[in-house]
Amino acid sequence: MSTSPSVAVVILNWNGRKFLEQFLPSVMASLYDNKRIIVADNGSTDDSVSFVRTHYPQVELLLNNTNEGFAKGYNTALKQVQSDYYVLLNSDVEVTPNWIGPVITVMENDAAIAACQPKVLAWNKKNEFEYAGASGGWIDRYGYPFMRGRVFDVCEEDKGQYDTPQYCFWASGAALFVKAAAYHAVGGLDEYFFAHQEEIDLCWRMQLAGYQVMVQPQSVVYHVGGGTLQKTNPRKTLLNFRNNLIMLFKNYRAGERLLKLPVRIALDAVAAWRGLLGGDVKYFMAIGKAHIQFMEWILVHQKESVFPAQQKRAPLQGYYHGSIIWQYFVKKKSRFSEIVDNK
Repeated sequence: MSTSPSVAVVILNWNGRKFLEQFLPSVMASLYDNKRIIVADNGSTDDSVSFVRTHYPQVELLLNNTNEGFAKGYNTALKQVQSDYYVLLNSDVEVTPNWIGPVITVMENDAAIAACQPKVLAWNKKNEFEYAGASGGWIDRYGYPFMRGRVFDVCEEDKGQYDTPQYCFWASGAALFVKAAAYHAVGGLDEYFFAHQEEIDLCWRMQLAGYQVMVQPQSVVYHVGGGTLQKTNPRKTLLNFRNNLIMLFKNYRAGERLLKLPVRIALDAVAAWRGLLGGDVKYFMAIGKAHIQFMEWILVHQKESVFPAQQKRAPLQGYYHGSIIWQYFVKKKSRFSEIVDNK
């Protein structure tokens, strides 16, 4: 009988049959002795479920009747899974054989680590960091996320410059390892978010509860990205801007909200008008809708979100006290190492 901690790799799927066919073999070949592979289907209308049943009968299936989104879909699935660790794995990720072990080792060696990610490289450019993963997530004072290896749309070439395991602010939802007990202790993912930035919010709440978040680059996976919504999709723009504002409201204290939220909203407005002047009307409208829905959330829907249960104020790891907007657009710095003195 295995003495290794139990690991449940849970792939949330929605009409992703082609990705399951392409990438499930790599997951099945993972070199870890105490693992379960689970596909949680989010009401797919393609033949995903029948494909898994036919070709991978050893894979467990959890079925939702409707598409509950990333956040609620995972919360629903993980309530049904007993394991020491969960891995929230996107269906469009190719894993390497030894991707589980190094992450579990670093998490087992430090009881405070509640979430951790591998190094995430681009599937179609395997020497380049991937937009949604890279090598550990950071955030600036106004809530703009960036990563070791990716600042806004600039993804660096991986030359081993960010191969040191270290604490960070947030771990990528593309391949997110979490301690099951910690996940449930902080209330899981915020279901109001539906999708986008919910993993950042989760990791922020974990830090406020006294946990730590880490990246372990000795584990490597490759992410296609944009498997559900492309970066230019107005729905994605809406969710990103809306959820980011909600996240700031939830996790900052009242005084911080008063100081930082007006600046962030003004910066969003600049981005919207910049898009409109560049001919992108849908981008402009999506940001406007995001602000309207944020105000609706404040007035009506706060009770539908999960707030930090604790507010421990130890210094947050991976928090950049400056403005990434200033560094990128004004000072023209596009590499993480140019902005943060942190390898």
